[in-house]
Amino acid sequence: MNIRPFVLYGLLLVCCRATAQEKTDNFLSALLRKQASPALLMVLDHPDSFRYQLIYTRIDRDKDNRPHFNNYYYRVNSREYFNPASTVKLPLALLALEKMDSLGRYGVDKETPMYTDSAYSGQTTAYADSSASDGVPSLAQYIRKIFLVSDNDAYNRVYEFLGQAAINRRLWQLGYPDIRITRRFVPMTEEENRHTNPIRFVRGGGGAGTLYRQPPAYSALSFDFSRKVLIGNAYYDKHDSLVHDPMDFTRHNNFPLEDAQQILQSVLFPGSVPGTRRFRLSAADYRFLYKYMSEYPGESVYPHFDTAVYFDSYTKFFLFKAGRTPVPSYIRIFNKPGWSYGFLTDIAYIVDFKNKVEFRLTGTIYVNRDGILNDDKYEYDETGYPFFKEVGNIIYRYELERPRNYRPDLSRFVLTYGPMDY
Repeated sequence: MNIRPFVLYGLLLVCCRATAQEKTDNFLSALLRKQASPALLMVLDHPDSFRYQLIYTRIDRDKDNRPHFNNYYYRVNSREYFNPASTVKLPLALLALEKMDSLGRYGVDKETPMYTDSAYSGQTTAYADSSASDGVPSLAQYIRKIFLVSDNDAYNRVYEFLGQAAINRRLWQLGYPDIRITRRFVPMTEEENRHTNPIRFVRGGGGAGTLYRQPPAYSALSFDFSRKVLIGNAYYDKHDSLVHDPMDFTRHNNFPLEDAQQILQSVLFPGSVPGTRRFRLSAADYRFLYKYMSEYPGESVYPHFDTAVYFDSYTKFFLFKAGRTPVPSYIRIFNKPGWSYGFLTDIAYIVDFKNKVEFRLTGTIYVNRDGILNDDKYEYDETGYPFFKEVGNIIYRYELERPRNYRPDLSRFVLTYGPMDY
């Protein structure tokens, strides 16, 4: 982690910020500070600039191998906004599989060719996918790309399949009222994001017959935008003009860290959450998700990736990201990260099969020294990725040494990678 003379990261304003809601456990802060490098201490000592939040989840198994969770927090505050970036792709992938299962009566599934049409301003079509073995788009292929390399177009297509209103209503129904997902990852107006495309699921790759046709949708859903969120002291707008005001995130996506952490738990350990908070997923859905949440780009055949760009730890921030070092074969990370506007976030479950170690880490940090957003000058490599790597390794060393009454049976997470799907 590169140490430079500390400079306040510009103006960061969140109106009505409720610091009283911040949660910090002495155990976690003491553990990190005791082993922190000077660079990590510099970050920890300046929370108002780096806006970091961390949740460490310790997992202890009982004699029947049932997991029990203890969460430890460091500066976790649902009222302190961070831009969730691609982490919102996690709940959308789950909702999309849930919806697809409900359409089985039409003879469609996640591998059925999925053609996206257009019907409103700003919308684009999708009739081909060069990353697929047959060159045809499908929900399964979009979800693969979401987890393997965090593909933005894949997210947009899943957003369009679900529709803005359905996304948010279902997440609120599951007990996540603070989540707000309002936009694609492409320049569009608020009104354009309320409109989603017509979609067809067809028989075979040639479009010989339509199995299910989804009409265009409009979201009239009301969101609470009363809490103003302004970040930075300047930003570049869509015309590449510098605006000397904070950037307004009031109407952007919102995904509080604890909600992200709980959603990952509900997928990896569905029996640990009440039935009302579980996504309606099949056993095949879970296996599919586990594979692509933990597979490395170099192990994937379709889609195929250039490993010089998409190295093993490309989407694995904790433990490895900073040095691009090879990931040991006995470690798997089931996760969904995000990076945008100087914010880095990761939601992860880390498994060491050799040493029988498992734990979860969820964290976010803001690295934008000049306080200007959209200038592509963020300290991801200098500060952000090293922060995740060092925090991850401190917790990993602790996990290797701490006593356990029962060694976990992790066989449920031993998967086959490569071209074969379940």
